[in-house]
Amino acid sequence: MFSNLAFRIFQECIEDYHVKDDVSQPLNNPYPKDEIEHLLYLKNWIDTVQWHYEDIIRDPNIDPVAALELKRKIDASNQHRTDVVEYIDSYFLEKYAHISPKAEASINSESPAWAIDRFSILALKIYHMQEEVNRNDVGKEHIEKCQQKLDILLEQKKDLGTAIDELLTDIENGDKYMKVYRQMKMYNDESLNPILYNSEKHK
Repeated sequence: MFSNLAFRIFQECIEDYHVKDDVSQPLNNPYPKDEIEHLLYLKNWIDTVQWHYEDIIRDPNIDPVAALELKRKIDASNQHRTDVVEYIDSYFLEKYAHISPKAEASINSESPAWAIDRFSILALKIYHMQEEVNRNDVGKEHIEKCQQKLDILLEQKKDLGTAIDELLTDIENGDKYMKVYRQMKMYNDESLNPILYNSEKHK
């Protein structure tokens, strides 16, 4: 099942990141660039680094200048994340290009890659909630609450993994068809964000 492959790679990536647990460490993707595994690892690496960016920026004592610099990194990370999601969808578009959808085929509410995007984030939630369950510097109540949350996350993993596999099977069988809308994000585009294009006029 594709979901099993994806989640295994997400777990591998998260474990690799936490060897150093440093947002500035370089990416060392172990998979060849022409394989879907490479994109899955890259996708989760972006998510993992951004997860820790989001932790850092919530430090109430963070230096304002450092916070602004970090906000810029988060914006760039969001754009990179979107780009990689679209690369993953391109992989599926090419993979199923030979499939002729049935006359009654329907479109899904989200593309395979955006479901995989949620799966990657879910892997991070599970990892970090497990960390909370394993803490020995907190009380029993904290651990019990976190275990309850972890149980729900694991149930979500099962359900979302099943949904991803069923969607890919439906596409392969012609019961559903892919139609990808590029995200066309505006906030990083100097021609679409009024703050950016107005600032250019006043230089």
